[in-house]
Amino acid sequence: MSSVSPIQIPSRLPLLLTHEGVLLPGSTMRTSVDSARNLQLVRSRLLKGTSLQSTILGVIPNTPDPASDAQDLPPLHRIGTAALAVQVVGSNWPKPHYTLLITGLCRFQIIQVVKEKPYPVAEVEQLDRLEEFPNTCKTREELGELSEQFYKYAVQLVEMLDMSVPAVAKLRRLLDSLPREALPDILTSIIRTSNKEKLQILDAVSLEERFKMTIPLLVRQIEGLKLLQKTRKHKQDDDKRVIAIRPMRRITHVSGALADEDEDEDNDDIVMLEKKIRTSSMPEQAHKVCVKEIKRLKKMPQSMPEYALTRNYLELMVELPWNKSTTDRLDIRAARVLLDNDHYAMEKLKKRVLEYLAVRQLKNNLKGPILCFVGPPGVGKTSVGRSVAKTLGREFHRIALGGVCDQSDIRGHRRTYVGSMPGRIINGLKTVGVNNPVFLLDEVDKLGKSLQGDPAAALLEVLDPEQNHNFTDHYLNVAFDLSQVLFIATANTTATIPPALLDRMEIIQVPGYTQEEKIEIAHRHLIPKQLEQHGLTPQQIQIPQVTTLDIITRYTREAGVRSLDRKLGAICRAVAVKVAEGQHREARLDRPDAAEGEGCKEHILEDGKSNPVSDTTDLALPPEMPILIDFHALKDILGPPMYEMEVSEHLSQPGVAIGLAWTPLGGEIMFVEASRMDGEGQLTLTGQLGNVMKESAHLAISWLRSNAKKYHLTNASGSFDLLENTDIHLHFPAGAVTKDGPSAGVTIATCLASLFSGRLVRSDVAMTGEITLRGLVLPVGGIKDKALAAHRAGLKRVIIPQRNEKDLEEIPANVRQDLSFITASCLDEVLNAAFDGGFTVKARPGLLNSKL
Repeated sequence: MSSVSPIQIPSRLPLLLTHEGVLLPGSTMRTSVDSARNLQLVRSRLLKGTSLQSTILGVIPNTPDPASDAQDLPPLHRIGTAALAVQVVGSNWPKPHYTLLITGLCRFQIIQVVKEKPYPVAEVEQLDRLEEFPNTCKTREELGELSEQFYKYAVQLVEMLDMSVPAVAKLRRLLDSLPREALPDILTSIIRTSNKEKLQILDAVSLEERFKMTIPLLVRQIEGLKLLQKTRKHKQDDDKRVIAIRPMRRITHVSGALADEDEDEDNDDIVMLEKKIRTSSMPEQAHKVCVKEIKRLKKMPQSMPEYALTRNYLELMVELPWNKSTTDRLDIRAARVLLDNDHYAMEKLKKRVLEYLAVRQLKNNLKGPILCFVGPPGVGKTSVGRSVAKTLGREFHRIALGGVCDQSDIRGHRRTYVGSMPGRIINGLKTVGVNNPVFLLDEVDKLGKSLQGDPAAALLEVLDPEQNHNFTDHYLNVAFDLSQVLFIATANTTATIPPALLDRMEIIQVPGYTQEEKIEIAHRHLIPKQLEQHGLTPQQIQIPQVTTLDIITRYTREAGVRSLDRKLGAICRAVAVKVAEGQHREARLDRPDAAEGEGCKEHILEDGKSNPVSDTTDLALPPEMPILIDFHALKDILGPPMYEMEVSEHLSQPGVAIGLAWTPLGGEIMFVEASRMDGEGQLTLTGQLGNVMKESAHLAISWLRSNAKKYHLTNASGSFDLLENTDIHLHFPAGAVTKDGPSAGVTIATCLASLFSGRLVRSDVAMTGEITLRGLVLPVGGIKDKALAAHRAGLKRVIIPQRNEKDLEEIPANVRQDLSFITASCLDEVLNAAFDGGFTVKARPGLLNSKL
């Protein structure tokens, strides 16, 4: 035993004063340093020292360090622990402080404090001998019966724990390799004990006394473990956990009891998580992955960053609705009534939903369809998706795709990245909690593309019924079945949707509303909603259908009803002001002369000289209820009309024609203006035209030049060469708006024919169609939207290509009655229909038609 020379500590040691936590010889702990004297000790001794001796400190427990070095030292605890500073970590935020990692060496006793500033230094006497204790039979005999009893309890405690935990296995090896004299201090620092008990062990200088004080602590811990195991008999043997072992390195400013409670809670959470995995109905492949991950999680220290990632992953796997679904409501009559109550018109869309319900009744395992509602803004594409979910009795989740330019938003991030998370599809399933919701993919036509990938390409797997039963999110890395999800996408146009993605969806056009439909929507849905939002009742305000029509035609110009809803809101706010003022005045009018004002009641339906709604000059009486909104009230509330029907004024001279254009906002009428002047035969085109429209203009002028003699078209000098010494300027008003497409060909040809013939085009005619160099009229798209635009503009005759006659069935019956549709297969028929009296061919006598 004396063969190894003992290690001696210095006779003078700098003192580190600690108030929380007790460091015992052989144990390691972290302690925070933020007081004045302790900071000076770290800076002067540890950070500037270069020898091993400079890293040895005297740790004094149960002694708070004064906040200021101007204060006197408190009474020091008599017994301390000599410690070796292993690590120093410092920071200046929010205030200067250090964290020390220290390992206990031996006990010492303070003989005398040598100095107190800048940090205390004391003359000490070493109580324990730092020497190697050989594990021989002679040593065991010297330890005696007390040592054997202590060793027996220590082995019993360790064997009650899970030996698969690395900390427990290491402790079991330490029991056999370390000398018995060192075990009481080490086990006391590991098992659950209070600071007061640790302080008593530290003060026990005698080895025999130390053994006697430690054995009851071990027995208490063993009894606690036995009681805990009795309360958890249903758990299997492999569910044993470490509840008494604490990490040997712990920051001392966290109390031991609270830290152990937190660890117990974490362990309980892991057990609950494992139970959920066993009882979940996830597929076998996903279950294998979860079992593998939970085993890794048990062996993983909580301080590792991967611990939180793995735990979050397992919690997501447990929360996903692998086999949980809602029962569809398949009553077709009730569904039809619900759809009709929520939405007016939209017959195609309602028909498709009812078809799905009917097939669903006949076949239970029907895959969810992939629908795409395409139409201008404000027509109710998003709200009808919510109504579809309500009709089916399913959960509804909306995913906004506008501006998304990262494929990870769809497929998720791989778990190798810090902060990884699942994609929006899996996250939405977690939110709704069922595997058959209605997913609304809003604004699918506004997906972006960047260096992070193409989200439209990632949607190919999601929106393919043949593939989405095996959808694999990068975060999950396990297949999930999306075949029961009803996907509804919305878009304003199909032009920006990739063809491969468009091919996977069933396109349902949602066109703009007619004026009659807007009136019905306003009185069925918009006006009641605005009255409720503004606290008004039908007894306080009345908006006739004539007024609604004025708002639609004079104050809005849109395919949907959003602007109409805002205008109705402005009217309700103005009436709310009058109602509130009337109630205030009614409370004050309790005088006899109030009866004289009976004849001054306010009524807005009178002529233009009557007081408007916003007039506040008449403060005698509150307004008469209900307040009726007419055209004069509209002018007072909304201002002068924003749009006027001025079609006839634009056609007061030759060289002007009206065309029809399709935009994502719906159909629009488009004026084409032409003028000629002396020049060199140049054709000038203005109005932000695309290449297709420029080519249509060249086609039209070429056809007119080749048929000038046939129609007797001449330039200003009377020549049949229309461009001889003549420049032509074609302009399309609204020059700030980009225009392109082939459908303006017939309009340009008619406009130029009017210019060179000197005749006026009919003011009530609009036209659309593509032309060829032979004068044929080819079909175009968007006939319904264009017809609605002509109807809104007050036109009476619409010229369309003959091959578009089939599209007239989509136009509402009332619009077909108000408009006269003329089909044309060539430009001759277009010109005859566009001019009063026709555009007849000029006969040229003396010329014979060739038979060749």
